Amino acid sequence: MRFRVRKFAHVLERTGLAMAGAAAGLFVAAHVGTSFAVLTSQGFLIIMMITGAVGFYLGIDTPQLPFRQPHDESADGVSGKIDAAELLSAVGTFLAALTAFVSVGVIVLRADLHLLLTSMVMAGWLAGVTMQIVAGAIARLRAR
Repeated sequence: MRFRVRKFAHVLERTGLAMAGAAAGLFVAAHVGTSFAVLTSQGFLIIMMITGAVGFYLGIDTPQLPFRQPHDESADGVSGKIDAAELLSAVGTFLAALTAFVSVGVIVLRADLHLLLTSMVMAGWLAGVTMQIVAGAIARLRAR
């Protein structure tokens, strides 16, 4: 019974993270769509929401490598190395959250950013969710 409750809690948590990612993608899409007329379609909004949901579902809460001291010997050759999945997840989550935060601020304050800044927001979002997805894939392949 306890295992089922833990599993349910984990699925519930991951679903919440996916919904937060989808909402963040919607905010970024709404902001970018106001500056680039070609990106105002419902398809663009859906794609941004799906990438946000997948990125936040896979890229947050990735299984980490076991911590070892630098002088420890390891049979699997991972001692002293940087955990790529953990780093990608952290940077990707930061970039995705930052771009969503900026997008919400621009929408609420009705600011009119230069096209270059809006392009940077879009690039930051794409880089962030891509890093999250790659981090999640690395961590899950490694855990097998």
